[in-house]
Amino acid sequence: MKVYKFGGASVRSAEGIKNIADIVSKETENLFIIISAMGKTTNAMEIVLENFMKADRQAALNKLAEVEAYHSQIVAELFEQDTAGTEVLKSVFGEIKGHINTGIGDDYDRWYDCLVSYGEVISTKIISAYLNKCNVSNAWLDMRELLVTDSNYREANVRMEESQEKMEKSVDFSKSKIYIGQGFIGANTQGNPTTLGREGSDYSAAVVGNLLDAESVTIWKDVPGILNADPRLFENTVHIPEMTYLDAVELAYSGAQIIHPKTIKPLQNKEIPLYVRPFGNPEASGSVIKATVENPKEVPVLIVRKNQVLVTIRPRDFSFVLEESLPWLFTIIHKHRLKVSLIQSSAISISVGVDNTRYLEGALDELANDFKVSYNTGMELLTIRGINPDIEKETTAGREILLSQRTRRIGRFLMKEV
Repeated sequence: MKVYKFGGASVRSAEGIKNIADIVSKETENLFIIISAMGKTTNAMEIVLENFMKADRQAALNKLAEVEAYHSQIVAELFEQDTAGTEVLKSVFGEIKGHINTGIGDDYDRWYDCLVSYGEVISTKIISAYLNKCNVSNAWLDMRELLVTDSNYREANVRMEESQEKMEKSVDFSKSKIYIGQGFIGANTQGNPTTLGREGSDYSAAVVGNLLDAESVTIWKDVPGILNADPRLFENTVHIPEMTYLDAVELAYSGAQIIHPKTIKPLQNKEIPLYVRPFGNPEASGSVIKATVENPKEVPVLIVRKNQVLVTIRPRDFSFVLEESLPWLFTIIHKHRLKVSLIQSSAISISVGVDNTRYLEGALDELANDFKVSYNTGMELLTIRGINPDIEKETTAGREILLSQRTRRIGRFLMKEV
């Protein structure tokens, strides 16, 4: 069997969903399909959540009405006079409104996973119903009942053994050749919804591939495969047809958007190849990530990680012991759920690049209890794998660089955003 994953860009319109039906109808093997929320639904649901947390129920419901209207338009184009899609929307949005009208916004992360996770539920219910309408028989599954996680809301970790038991009981390809489930979501042992981290649908696909011993996992994207740089930021990008798991992990950690950082481990553990293919051109071969590569393509790879903050801590009295300070620093970073992009130390300072999140302020306040703290916002981190003087000059000329690091293969530059 195979696992297919379709992201938000591929399901953002009725046309995209029709394209998915065409791709899926041509597959002769058993399929488990993981689907993300449609378009920018996750962003919109985050606004619903923000209003809910402020106890502004009407504003939350108004934004939710925009989300419902967006999906209703897609349903109208897909189903025309058929009421199947409309009934789906009525049921799911009724559940969401019930949460907003009766819930109390007392825990942001828990409510995030409860409300924002509905984006994937809506998209999968619509697509499942549409495939059935097109005579592509399939079975819809609720991943909140199948993927068992811990209670680390918004960054949950999957408990593989418990999830495998549930998955094996629910998936029977003798009963249905195609199953459809949501990316990004699961539930803890108490049944409370959890999410696996932003862009976590790739991770969901990898976990399902591992649990069901898939022969391959394919992520369908709006790019021709893996490129050496984001074509929206750099000209003359180069297609990379194959890559090792190790290289993919490096790229994901540096901030490459093509693969979620957690995705590789479940696949590498069972040597399941991961394909990245263009949904706009299904016949193209795309790229593959696997254990070994016979002919690696030697081109510089450029990765930009935006919305970074450079945080520097210094002692108040020059009594600075690096070995003692680092564990404490990372305890605070972990406590406040910050994502570290790089770290650099000197005799009297430690500088850390982190993602700018809603938790940053609390971390800075706690650090300031014992150290002098300074920080720069509006930064971006450029990582160049396969660095050489020409590519460094071309990509950093005229930029204000606050911190740089180099090894023989990799250069990293924390710069002001442009």
